[in-house]
Amino acid sequence: MKLTLKQINEIVKGSVFGNEEAVIEGVNSLEDAGEGELSFLGNKKYAHFMKDTKAEAVLFPANMPYEEYKNKNLILVDNPQLAFAKILTLLDNERLAAIKPGISPKASIAEDAVLGKGITVGHNAVIEERSNIGDNTKILANSYIGNDVSIGKNCLIYPNVTIREKTKIGDNCIIHPGVVIGGDGFGFVNTGKEIYKIPQIGHVEIGNNVEIGANTTVDRAAIGKTFIGDNTKIDNLVMVAHNVHIGKNTMIVSQVGIAGSTKIGDNVTIGGQVGIVGHIKIGNNITIGAKSGITSDLKDNQVLAGYPVQAYRKHLETQAVMKKLPEIYDQIKSLIKNKEEKKVL
Repeated sequence: MKLTLKQINEIVKGSVFGNEEAVIEGVNSLEDAGEGELSFLGNKKYAHFMKDTKAEAVLFPANMPYEEYKNKNLILVDNPQLAFAKILTLLDNERLAAIKPGISPKASIAEDAVLGKGITVGHNAVIEERSNIGDNTKILANSYIGNDVSIGKNCLIYPNVTIREKTKIGDNCIIHPGVVIGGDGFGFVNTGKEIYKIPQIGHVEIGNNVEIGANTTVDRAAIGKTFIGDNTKIDNLVMVAHNVHIGKNTMIVSQVGIAGSTKIGDNVTIGGQVGIVGHIKIGNNITIGAKSGITSDLKDNQVLAGYPVQAYRKHLETQAVMKKLPEIYDQIKSLIKNKEEKKVL
């Protein structure tokens, strides 16, 4: 990347304060940036780095005073983090462009697999019978694509991904290393004498612009489908069980476990290490704090936390009381002791 501040400003739609002909060749944090590098101030608590930063230019909040930084090149924007993300996207596109289209001679591709234009298939990747891969999709080394799989356009499948039979994936999806999509759901009948496996004969369906983090698992449905909606982003090490349905624009942070047949709505944010039981419904526009436990249906438009889960403000009040429990316990013991001493007298 080599852009002037003026060119960067055309991308982020801000206003330049300083030398718009300054040249940017890289990006870095405020603390570590140097000559030729762009940084951003996304949180006021890092403002103290502004005084000494050696960054060539900074994406700066338009609603903060900036006059004291007359010796700095600034681009004033409403959302510095979003603006910085747009510049990082340029750099990432350069990285991805370095992965040239082509099929490795070490790949194994079924004769009846349908491959789009400009696709990449890496070393030791396997594409099984009747699978269909869209234009410009990249399937990197050691990944496995099972029978009757459909993958859309412009997807990026990183190394060591397993996508089992009949899975459907939309356009512009990113699947990170170690992901398993379409593994068997955990379905068994326990008779008391034996544990009998319920064959998992359904499939997984994933929408457009979905990103799934490293070592996450999305189980195939017992019957029907496990579903992930458009624009949903899932972190590393998340467990999505069979027949789970996840809506659009939902974010799920690392180490969340979602049990079977649960329905999750649109615009939901689920914090790290949340546990969700099966066969419940979580509404739209809900935020769930980290380490919460969800055991029953949740209505729309709530911010929740804790176990059992409760309104976030109530959760904070509960935690404040919990910290005082040793002191309260000592007070109770003292009251009981005083009462007993009075009885003796």
